[in-house]
Amino acid sequence: MYKDIATPVRTKEILKKYGFSFKKSLGQNFLIDTNILRNIVDHALLTDQSGAIEVGPGIGALTEQLAKRSKKVVAFEIDQRLLPILDETLAPYDNTKIIHEDILKADVKKVMEQEFQGMDDVMLVANLPYYVTTPIIMKILEAHLPIRGIVVMLQKEVAERISAKPSTKEYGSLSIAIQYYTVPEVVMIVPKTVFMPQPNVDSAVIRLTKREKPLVAVKDEDFFFQVTRASFAQRRKTILNNLVGQLEKGKEKKDLILESLQASGIEPTRRGESLSIEEFAALSDALYVYFKK
Repeated sequence: MYKDIATPVRTKEILKKYGFSFKKSLGQNFLIDTNILRNIVDHALLTDQSGAIEVGPGIGALTEQLAKRSKKVVAFEIDQRLLPILDETLAPYDNTKIIHEDILKADVKKVMEQEFQGMDDVMLVANLPYYVTTPIIMKILEAHLPIRGIVVMLQKEVAERISAKPSTKEYGSLSIAIQYYTVPEVVMIVPKTVFMPQPNVDSAVIRLTKREKPLVAVKDEDFFFQVTRASFAQRRKTILNNLVGQLEKGKEKKDLILESLQASGIEPTRRGESLSIEEFAALSDALYVYFKK
């Protein structure tokens, strides 16, 4: 039997053997608790016919657990220093492949076509570096990849923002963007003590189950997201003032913005955080006529 990678002793052994030092700039925090890793994989609901995409495998702690439960794991690793370590730690698992590339620059769709042929169940499962959590999730969702969903470890505060409901302080354009594509649920809270080195914040695992179609139908997705971002630009401002200040030629078109708000049944004095995603959809479609056509 191979010893699990994710124990404090084994992790230290591996790091010492390769003289590896953590790079803060890459947000490297390795998990050293096998039970938590198994729990993360449990929440991904994988079978022996599933494919798994991982981002930032580190020394392979989560990769190993994914390899035991899925048909194939493809992991993107940006840090060249980890490649020889992964060669060793994942040697027992012939269903893993490491791609030395930044996932934000990679053609993930092409990789999926090449690596997951004949598999119709693929999940993204990762312990994400905190500094690029949102760009990675948004890239995957906006690419409309054929995946079932995403299970990721991220900052607890970001997980709360992603899953937030209207009229809460956590609710914002990020909540809307991710809920537009997926149904989010926070499935685990993870203390900082199970990482090496310890981060300054607690973490959470969130599961994002992809919707068959987006939550709302809109005339123009990009413009819908533009309107939601504009509406939260300054949280204390009313929706009218934010839109006037943020949309192109907003000041010149103030009357048209007012008209659009009224046509959507939205009081101009409300704040962005009080609007539901459905209200934002109606508003962006009403504004679209004046700002995009």
